[in-house]
Amino acid sequence: MQHLNVLVVEDEPLQRLVTLTALRKVIPGQIHEASSGSQALALLESCEAMDIAICDLKMPGMDGLAFLRLASHSGKLRSVILCSQIDLALRNTAVAMIKRLGLDFLGSLGKPFNLERLTTLLNRYQSLRHDLASPLKRIALPSLSDVVRGLDNGEFEPYYQPKVTLDTAILQGAETLARWNHPQLGVLPPSHFLNIMEEHNLLDRLFWQLFDQGLALRRKLARKNLALNFSFNLHPSQLSSPTLTESVTSLLTLCQVPSSCITFEISETCVMEASAYSLENLVRLRLMGCGLAMDDFGAGFASLQRLCELPVNQIKLDGNFVRKMNHHPASHAIIRHTLALGSSLGMKVIIEGVETHEQQEQLVKLGGSLAQGFLFARPMPESHFIAYCNKHSNTPPTT
Repeated sequence: MQHLNVLVVEDEPLQRLVTLTALRKVIPGQIHEASSGSQALALLESCEAMDIAICDLKMPGMDGLAFLRLASHSGKLRSVILCSQIDLALRNTAVAMIKRLGLDFLGSLGKPFNLERLTTLLNRYQSLRHDLASPLKRIALPSLSDVVRGLDNGEFEPYYQPKVTLDTAILQGAETLARWNHPQLGVLPPSHFLNIMEEHNLLDRLFWQLFDQGLALRRKLARKNLALNFSFNLHPSQLSSPTLTESVTSLLTLCQVPSSCITFEISETCVMEASAYSLENLVRLRLMGCGLAMDDFGAGFASLQRLCELPVNQIKLDGNFVRKMNHHPASHAIIRHTLALGSSLGMKVIIEGVETHEQQEQLVKLGGSLAQGFLFARPMPESHFIAYCNKHSNTPPTT
């Protein structure tokens, strides 16, 4: 592990001592301590930079919230680990504040102290700094002309992430995700092109290219007796298009793909202020027989009443709850109740972000049945996905 400068901001002497002792055993570098926000701020001002602050929020005098706000202004603090016993709602708001301050949030250590959890969060920092230092992160965002050229040359292609049964990992379908096969920079994720596409109204061109290629693959697999459900993400601007359903119908007919085998995923925040056109399109897509999934459920602020008002028949539970379920009882409870909610509403619940066998076993015990995540497969190009289908589908392909 690389040398780190870590600042422990904690007013409880025993908790501070335990944390400091553990840090000195697991990382090389300088470990600093402060019993209040003002003391921590003064210490920060006297040094060049601090990699991580392990910070309590409730302290006498200047509390952790004020310290983090002022520390972010200094530009000397990079990342934060929370060490506090505040309730979930307050913690979530504090996390949102930390991210808006431009600080990297590594996670919550909680109380009492947990050495394994601390090591995990420190390793997360190492991975984060490595990613930020990689060539991919340092490149400038492509220009508008470069993006248009890529669209014209067919460089954008769908990658497919499998959706599987949680207990036996039998393939059920796939989510279609955009990737840019850039001739010089290699395969680029959406973070390198979605913003500029949205700004210049190019998302429609991207969507219809991916939709067309996805339907062609779905038809190809159906001929091999691999009839899968394919899902596609809809942006709010596309959802409000007056020609959306007409265009979808035309392509489904052309590619001879049943509408029941296609699902459109919409984000929770996308539907919060949906226009009349958007709501009409949602109804029309469902009347056509297409599925509708509310993506990243629980990550936004949609009410349960809003969920009941929309014609969705699937819920995709945000992967953050899975990642926190072992050290955050509230996340465990949210997963359990979301599964129960989906069952009572007659909706499928697809659990995102499953990465370990331990998570898989726990989710099966909670009643989960469908999942996505790196444990099963990462997003992959068409040729790899066809091979994956032949290996993992419950129905053997025809010869």
